[in-house]
Amino acid sequence: MTGVRIVLFRGMNTGGVRASVAAQKAMALDLGLDNPRTLLASGNLVVNSDRAPAELEDRIEAATECRFGRRIETLVRTGEQWSALMAANPFVEQSRIDPSRVVMMVMKAGVKPGGLEALTTLAADGEKVLETADTLWFWHPDGIGRSRMAAKAQPRLIGTGTGRNWSTVVKIAASAGIGEDR
Repeated sequence: MTGVRIVLFRGMNTGGVRASVAAQKAMALDLGLDNPRTLLASGNLVVNSDRAPAELEDRIEAATECRFGRRIETLVRTGEQWSALMAANPFVEQSRIDPSRVVMMVMKAGVKPGGLEALTTLAADGEKVLETADTLWFWHPDGIGRSRMAAKAQPRLIGTGTGRNWSTVVKIAASAGIGEDR
C-alpha cells in the first residue's frame, strides 16, 4: 500500500518562480510519485509514495532547480503527520470562527532558538503565536495583511517554514483523504 505525502513548497509561484500546476504534476510523475494532485496555485501538492519525507524533500528540491531554474524549499509530511499537526491546533475555537486568520507554519528543521520569543514580542491587537512540535501557530484576529508579527516571521528570525491558513490546511487534508475531527 502506498502512503500519502503532502508536499508544501515555500515560495512556489512567488519570487520570480512560475510553475503551473500542470508542471508541478509533471515533475511529480517524472520523480515516480503516484496520483499527483494540486490544491490552489500556491505550492500544495499531494502525492502517493512510500518514500521517506526527508528523501522526498531532497529529490523534489533538486528537481525544482532543474525544472524551474531555482531550488524551491520543500517540506513533506505523511498523512499521519498531517493528521497529528491538525490535532495539535491550539486555536480550535478561532479556527471555527474564522479559519482564514489561523495560520499553521510547518517548519523544516524546527524553530530557531529565540524565534518564538521574538515573534511574541511583536504580537499586537490580540495576536498570538504558539509552538507545537515543529510547527508555529498564529492567530491574527485582524488579519495577516497588516501584522508586524507576520511580516517578521522570516527564515532569518525563525528558521525555514511555510504557512497555510486553516481553510487551506483542511482542504489539503481532504485532498489527501484525511478527515477533520475538529
